[in-house]
Amino acid sequence: MNLENGTWVVVADGEKYLLLRNKGDQDFLHLEVVDHAASPNAPAHELSSDRSGRQHDATRDVSGQVESWGKSAMEETDWHRVAETRFADELAGKLKDWAASGRFRHLVIVADPRSLGTMRKAYDDALRSVIVAEIDKDLTNLPLDGIEASIKAYNAG
Repeated sequence: MNLENGTWVVVADGEKYLLLRNKGDQDFLHLEVVDHAASPNAPAHELSSDRSGRQHDATRDVSGQVESWGKSAMEETDWHRVAETRFADELAGKLKDWAASGRFRHLVIVADPRSLGTMRKAYDDALRSVIVAEIDKDLTNLPLDGIEASIKAYNAG
């Protein structure tokens, strides 16, 4: 991966992103923050007030006649995961818009595997053409020098 001067790097997970620009060169990274955002992470009880649903089940014998009725619980929706997927999808939309407008010529995407998978589904040709690398790691909680070191290590290995 060639991380030349002016290359943009987005570091994201399902709750926040950092948009960085390399002010150095491929041998000496110097990332500076261009933009950042975080999703408000509300407590689960604020995201949904409903209990998981139930459905009626019928047990049938070999002839198809109903033998007994019962109820079974439906899986509860993980609203935090839904919010994280939405955040990653919205970030991909921003990246597509920025790529189409020529805001950057080269882009490296660093994201946790789930967010990266969500974002990949939304890529268009304009965005694909500027992506020089994807790194499936969650680096969002590292300071800038830690992000730089992780990218250098990825580049070396």
